Amino acid sequence: MRRYLMIKRILLPWSKRDSTQNEASPLIPKAGSTKEDAEEPGLVTSEFHQAGTNNEQDHNSWIQHQYSYSLMDYFLKYFLFLCNLVFTVLGLVVLGLGMWGLISKESFAQEKIGSIGTDPMLMFVMLGFVLTMLCLSGCVGALRENCCLLKLFSAAVLVLITIQVVVAIIAYSLQDQIGGYLRSGMLAAMVHYQDDLDLRFITDEIQSNLQCCGADNYRDWEINIYYNCSAPGVLACGVPATCCVDPLENGTVWNSQCGVGAQLLDEFTAQSVIFLGGCLGGISRWIKQHEGVIGTVAIIVLGVQILTVFITTRLLDSIQQHKAYLHYNMGG
Repeated sequence: MRRYLMIKRILLPWSKRDSTQNEASPLIPKAGSTKEDAEEPGLVTSEFHQAGTNNEQDHNSWIQHQYSYSLMDYFLKYFLFLCNLVFTVLGLVVLGLGMWGLISKESFAQEKIGSIGTDPMLMFVMLGFVLTMLCLSGCVGALRENCCLLKLFSAAVLVLITIQVVVAIIAYSLQDQIGGYLRSGMLAAMVHYQDDLDLRFITDEIQSNLQCCGADNYRDWEINIYYNCSAPGVLACGVPATCCVDPLENGTVWNSQCGVGAQLLDEFTAQSVIFLGGCLGGISRWIKQHEGVIGTVAIIVLGVQILTVFITTRLLDSIQQHKAYLHYNMGG
């Protein structure tokens, strides 16, 4: 047995495979090629991973560029904020004036609270309140990038635009009846001239600025109980001082008695003392003389409101895209 193993050990060298490299064999890699081949897949994988990373970075950079704020977005944001801030202050001023008028006239007193609904100062209060709330929502919405406030602001502006267009259409279609409504309003203001300070102020401003007296002529003041010729007071058959051609009588002190007895004068004599023409004709002439300016102002106001809606819509779109991008990155 031992002899057999010794023979096998002698014969085993012939049966062993040659583990040395054979330069002529194409199946056996050259020296050092094993290491290079092992390094090549790693190099390819690294290059592929680096290329994928670069592509992902480029894609993320493109997305960030698409959904980030531009200079125009910042300009629109702060432009909308400043404009609404100015109109918010204006609304507060109008609201303050209205409240001051109501308080100074003691309209909240128990004996006057019932007629506060017809007080002209209430219109200033309502206008100031609506303007303040509307512009404040746009101001805060733009500054804080609040989509709910901006949507509320744009919807309110659209409602105002619609109301203005409807009112303009109705006024144009009913322009013949407007004269009658204006005359009725003027006569009503003349009836309550001495009782309502607001109506007195408005009537005086119209008569002094348009140089007119009464609705159709100066004799319309007979409908007032104080200026009626049957009245017992000193104002009987007279007209307010704002109807006078020269209420100061070449002086510096207002003469409130300059229109006393004017209704008793004939037109030729009265024309040197008071204005004979009614205020309805003066209003019509003033509108015809300034219809170009009125139309231009109306178009500018309407255009500004439409532009405000477009700016708000653009800002809303940018804010929503930017928030979606931030949510995507935070979620990722």
